[in-house]
Amino acid sequence: MSGYPRFRGAEAKMHGPGDFEFSRRGMLVGGAASVAVTAVPPADAAAQDAASAGAGAPVLAKVSFKVNGKPQSLELDTRTTLLDALREHLKLSGTKKGCDHGQCGACTVIVEGRRINACLSLAVMHEGDAITTIEGLGTPEKLHPMQAAFVKHDGYQCGYCTPGQICSAVAVLDEIRAGIPSHVTGDVAGKPAMSADEIRERMSGNICRCGAYSNIVEAISEVAARRKA
Repeated sequence: MSGYPRFRGAEAKMHGPGDFEFSRRGMLVGGAASVAVTAVPPADAAAQDAASAGAGAPVLAKVSFKVNGKPQSLELDTRTTLLDALREHLKLSGTKKGCDHGQCGACTVIVEGRRINACLSLAVMHEGDAITTIEGLGTPEKLHPMQAAFVKHDGYQCGYCTPGQICSAVAVLDEIRAGIPSHVTGDVAGKPAMSADEIRERMSGNICRCGAYSNIVEAISEVAARRKA
C-alpha cells in the first residue's frame, strides 16, 4: 500500500496505479459530509443578505436627447438600453426588439447620422445626441422615399424587421456618399460604388427571416438612383 494515497471517508481497494474501487459506505459517508458542510450558513449570513439587497437598488440618472427632432428628458436606471428607453419610456414601439444581442438589426436607429444597434447602447451614453427612429423618417400620409420604395418593391413580409432595415438603408446610402469603404470596396482610397454588392455587404447586419433580401436591395437601389439623378 505504500506509495499510494489513502482517502478519508472512503474504503478503497487498489488493484494498480490510478485504479480505485470505492465502497458504497465510503461514498455515502463522504457525500453526507459534503452536504453538511455546504448546509452550514456563514456566521454573517444576515449581513451578507443585507449587503446584497442594497447592491440591487437601481442607480438613476437624468439624460436628455433629441428624438425625431423633439427634445426628451428622462430619468432612467443607468442600465437601461437606448432600445428600452425608446420603446418603454417614450412609447416609440416602431423600433423592434429582436435578438437583444446586436445580431439581427431589428433595433437599428440613426444616432448623430450613424446607424447603431439600440439594444447594445445604454441610453445614458447619448446625452445631447440627435436620434432618429422609424417614426421620425416619415408618416403614413407622407412616406420617406425609402419607406415608399420598400412598399413598392415588397421589401418585407411579416414586417417585424422592416423598421430596422429602413433606418439602416437610409444610413447606408449616406455612408456610400460619404466615401466610407466596406469589406467589398475594391479601392479603399477611392469612392465606393453605389452597387448591389456594396448594398448587400452593408445591409448584412440586418437579418430578414422572411427572406425578402432581393426586394430590399431593389428598393435601396431605386432610392440611390433617384438621388443620383
